[in-house]
Amino acid sequence: MLRVLAVDDEEPALEELLYLLRADPRIRSAEGATGATEALRRIGGAVDAGPDDPSAIDVVFLDIHMAGLTGLDVAQLLAGFAAPPLIVFVTAHEGFAVHAFDLKAVDYVLKPVRRERLAEAVRRVAEQVGDRSAPVLDTANDQIPVELGGVTRFIPVDDIAYAEAQGDYARLYTDNGSHLVRVPLTTLEKQWRSRGFVRIHRRHLVALGRIAELRLDAGSMSVRIGTAELAVSRRHARALRDLLMRQTGR
Repeated sequence: MLRVLAVDDEEPALEELLYLLRADPRIRSAEGATGATEALRRIGGAVDAGPDDPSAIDVVFLDIHMAGLTGLDVAQLLAGFAAPPLIVFVTAHEGFAVHAFDLKAVDYVLKPVRRERLAEAVRRVAEQVGDRSAPVLDTANDQIPVELGGVTRFIPVDDIAYAEAQGDYARLYTDNGSHLVRVPLTTLEKQWRSRGFVRIHRRHLVALGRIAELRLDAGSMSVRIGTAELAVSRRHARALRDLLMRQTGR
């Protein structure tokens, strides 16, 4: 659920943008600011208060042409913050897109704002906020925290045989059971690539060294890990086979 600040010095445009944002179920709160100075004051206070404070801001939907400081000026100033919110530019002008993306904008939405286009921008923001909030592995100990009955325990990555996508969560399978963590499978794929984990399906990420068998049946491929048999999608089949061949030196 995203916390949004929308910034536009034209009040009708700001009210329309806020209306559309508040109608999106992924938005927890959407507040408005009518200029760069007000926006910077509110963002600065939110950053100082921390991500768990009610005033926290995940993303700023920012007009470019405003009296005084422009939206590009605001974005440049935010780049100096330790933990700035994400930025989506909302503008009637196409000519600033390159500069906007140089400033690490998540998206560039043209006015008049269409509901479908704004929804796509919100989706991109939600993805990035999810990646930011995902737990980071303790690279010194190679462990991941899991919650068990209100107690946080640390599971060694080497104990994990495979992971299964369950919406915005992933279920981790070890020899002793399974654990649900609030981390998308795509995030684990990036974090564990160097640990020998490979994607074999949109639902599964597996430890290459745990694959006991590779099976081919009527053109379909699967792998056996312990007692589990997991399907390999056609998209990932060739890459997996090549990796296994290199691993065995064939």
